[in-house]
Amino acid sequence: MTLHNVPIALTIAGSDSGGGAGIQADLKTFAAFGVYGTSAITAVTAQNTQGVQSVMELPTDLVEAQIDSISDDIGFSVVKTGMLANAQIVEAVAAKANAFGGQQMIIDPVMIAASGDRLLHEDAIEAYRSLLLPLATVVTPNAPEAEALTGLRVTDRTTMQKAAEQIHTLGPQYVLVKGGHIDGPKASDVLFDGNSFKIFSDKRLHTSSTHGTGCTLASAIAAGLAHGRSVEESVKTAKSYVTGAIHSALAIGKGSGPINHMNKSWIEEYGLGQAHNTIS
Repeated sequence: MTLHNVPIALTIAGSDSGGGAGIQADLKTFAAFGVYGTSAITAVTAQNTQGVQSVMELPTDLVEAQIDSISDDIGFSVVKTGMLANAQIVEAVAAKANAFGGQQMIIDPVMIAASGDRLLHEDAIEAYRSLLLPLATVVTPNAPEAEALTGLRVTDRTTMQKAAEQIHTLGPQYVLVKGGHIDGPKASDVLFDGNSFKIFSDKRLHTSSTHGTGCTLASAIAAGLAHGRSVEESVKTAKSYVTGAIHSALAIGKGSGPINHMNKSWIEEYGLGQAHNTIS
């Protein structure tokens, strides 16, 4: 759905009080891509660049009410999920997605914050596997999340591909296993569509300012889809956007700082146009 020809996307995720990840990162990313962002908050965190100090999960019926409120009035063509916190919220989101139908879904299976703080109850992993992943247009696990979903050790490109194949059997149309946690001179992500692999690579940037990269990548993919781009194009442009946001990261906080979602030079040069990372 569009509003005055502006694509509309919904993010269902947790709130990051530090502004670098979660709902805040999603909405900033949507804005950078010219997408009108709406939101349903699943949990409120007291969080900064040094870690997560406190979490309050919202009642499931309030999460459902937020989704219904947006659907009834504004609508959306793409849904992006982030921190869903517990099995009950995962089940509720899956039920809403089944009821609405027609929207593309980008599932970022947020489990653990970059600081190491747990953001998903252990019993919710099976709900992801059985209820939500079959509805995904793209699911975007990092290496630890891919391990949790498959039971495999994910340490290199070969095991990333094996994990992508196994996750694909759970029902998503595309699986993007992210390689940020894998050592190497390049940060390479593996995209699998059930038949073939595409590898997206960019130079690894050595910096502590990487807070919110996973949320941002998934939201950028969602934004590309909202503009009518293919999954492959959306992933390619999203990876370029995140690399630019890391490269121009702001010196904020005492720990793992946020990336620069409104990186002006990237937006002016690329926008939704050509991305400069390599694909093979």
